[in-house]
Amino acid sequence: MKTTRLLSVLLIASLSFASLAGHAMSDKAPSVQSLRGADVSSSDAESDAFRNQKDRAPIPRDFVQQPPLIPHTVNNYQITMKFNKCLDCHSWSRYKEAGATKVSLTHFKDREGTEHTNISPRRYFCMQCHVPQTDAKPLVANTFKPAQGVR
Repeated sequence: MKTTRLLSVLLIASLSFASLAGHAMSDKAPSVQSLRGADVSSSDAESDAFRNQKDRAPIPRDFVQQPPLIPHTVNNYQITMKFNKCLDCHSWSRYKEAGATKVSLTHFKDREGTEHTNISPRRYFCMQCHVPQTDAKPLVANTFKPAQGVR
């Protein structure tokens, strides 16, 4: 009985201390600089107008293992569980006639490394990794330099 009471008192004391310490630390926390530039409760600021870049040659990569960027517009491209518009041009059976880059062999392997005859479900939704480019102005300054090996 005494042990239970002692444990209860210790638990209450430690929770009280943790609560006070957390409150004291929150007063010292630095404020976060938001890219949004506004309080989240305010209405959204209008986004700048931007255009998708016109179709062009493949875009050079800036680092090893970078997924290729999409050098054309993808407006109205349908990618669902049953249909993938990207494969109209990038599949192994059509890439030559379309003049497109073929899907990498890595896209046919599952997470265990087993090769399949169809694209792996985890690689099927192209725009999870491959992204189109726009002429939008950067939100923050960019000082990125390409990797030495790909310059």
